[in-house]
Amino acid sequence: MKTIKCIIVDDEPLAISLLENYIREIPFLELVFSFENPIEALEYIQKNEADLVFLDIQMPELSGINFMKILSDKIKYILTTAYAEYALEGYEHHIVDYLLKPVSFERFCKSVVKAQERFSLGKEQDYFFVKSSGRQHRICFEDILYVESIRDYVNIKTSEEEFIVLDTLKSMEQQLPESFFMRIHKSFIVNLNHIKNTTTKKIIINPEYEIPIGERYKTDFFNRIK
Repeated sequence: MKTIKCIIVDDEPLAISLLENYIREIPFLELVFSFENPIEALEYIQKNEADLVFLDIQMPELSGINFMKILSDKIKYILTTAYAEYALEGYEHHIVDYLLKPVSFERFCKSVVKAQERFSLGKEQDYFFVKSSGRQHRICFEDILYVESIRDYVNIKTSEEEFIVLDTLKSMEQQLPESFFMRIHKSFIVNLNHIKNTTTKKIIINPEYEIPIGERYKTDFFNRIK
């Protein structure tokens, strides 16, 4: 059984103490470090090995959401928050679960078992949440045709609709599964499973969308599809 190395990031000492006690009760969890300051936690994680962060969403120095944006998909998260309305925002990122404070041991156990399954079986979410037009939308990865950069926004095009999201293409590239998504242009990421045909300069995405292939991406793209 893989031991999951854990870090706690929370500006409330009592919340940290509770999670530390819970972690000690679970055989497959190993507490590596606890931080009240998220900036210190960022520096530690960038230099040391860890698998899972129990991350508070609301912290004065740096919010949990921005914390995840900085680290992208380097590590997995279980979010902790005293406010249910903030939990959904976390699903824009690759997280395992969220815990609503005060956290019961039963709910904690369910959450870490989910984390164990993710690590041991290599399971990944097949969807993510994005905020568009004032609402959170759940989008399945397989439904995405392509993602286009439009200045400070990205347009996520699916077979049924499109979502304009305040985000960068680089951030989207980190969130989408590498197994079937690829950046082929400075302004486009495409779902390889939806490619209908290709020329040396463009690809056709089902049913009729033409996407240009950037010169710097050509070699990697054609090597990939071979």
